[in-house]
Amino acid sequence: MNEVEQLVDATYMGNTLWQLTVAGGIAVAAFLILLLVRRAVRARYEKLAATPEIELLELPLRIASRTTVLFLIIAALFIGAQWLKLPVAVSKALLTIFTIAVFWQIGLWATVAVVAALARKQRATLATDAAAASSIGIIGFLARATIWSFVLLLTLDNLGIQIKPLLAGLGIGGIAVALAAQNILGDLFASLSITLDRPFVVGDALQVDDFSGTVEYIGVKSTRLRSVNGEQIIMPNANLLSSRVRNHSRLVQRRVVINVSVDQQTPVAKLRMIAGKLRELIESHEPIRFDRAHFAKIGPSSFDFEAVYFVLTNNYGKHMDILQDINLRLVEWFDKERIVFSTPQRVYYVEQARSNPMSEGEPGPAPRSI
Repeated sequence: MNEVEQLVDATYMGNTLWQLTVAGGIAVAAFLILLLVRRAVRARYEKLAATPEIELLELPLRIASRTTVLFLIIAALFIGAQWLKLPVAVSKALLTIFTIAVFWQIGLWATVAVVAALARKQRATLATDAAAASSIGIIGFLARATIWSFVLLLTLDNLGIQIKPLLAGLGIGGIAVALAAQNILGDLFASLSITLDRPFVVGDALQVDDFSGTVEYIGVKSTRLRSVNGEQIIMPNANLLSSRVRNHSRLVQRRVVINVSVDQQTPVAKLRMIAGKLRELIESHEPIRFDRAHFAKIGPSSFDFEAVYFVLTNNYGKHMDILQDINLRLVEWFDKERIVFSTPQRVYYVEQARSNPMSEGEPGPAPRSI
């Protein structure tokens, strides 16, 4: 009996066995309560996630459901320790461990929140913005890298490590790494620029210098195009942004110029009819905005007409169908009105070789026109 009394009355780090038991019971109770709360949160989140509608509490519940068991254990031990009288060094160590655990748990929550928010934005804009599939990954990577960098720095600071000299060293090292990997970093920032500014998206038809193709994928380092011939063109993002890019998919209207040259033997009465006929043929199509049609120039061997109109669609096939119909009907009308297209003529001077030099006054070679 005395041994039991001695065991009960004994102190451990200034705390009796009863105090240690109470603190342990509180820690276990706190852990069980926190675990039950996490289970309830997860069950509620799974129920909301199963519905097609996006509920107001779905994102907060998803974040809370990612609470780790290790954090719950550390939090429960810290709560139980508040009922004990511990040495200053032990209390400080417990506080440091709990603070670091909080930082890492907040980092995990922040990561889940960013990923969930970006995924929701991707689903909302994927139908109207084909670039979402590529840009979400880039933004998510940069956001996660930023979050965990802050978590790591806060952890080192709580461990007593001076982060100012470390940051200075990282700054110098970062300059060296940046100089060594400037091409990679240039492509990375160019990818970020493409993601934010969106000069083109996946599915757009581009012309970059001498290359033409459709955007298949926008990556962190390069963008892939599928050319009209079928091969894949891989272009670094930095080079792509430094080039002159023509985005044919964002073409609102296409300007078309028709040049017609007729023979100079065409009567004036017929010439007066040509500009009006061009306008009639152009305005008979849709969607088209007529601009002008004129007798533009008297050439060396032809009378030149010029007509300009705008096709109000970016469909190249539609544009070519309209142009083909205008040309065919114009040729038919010229044939009906007996108007002749101008044929370029070239004059050649043919000199015949002679055994004797040409005598003075003898006529030179006659020109031949073809």
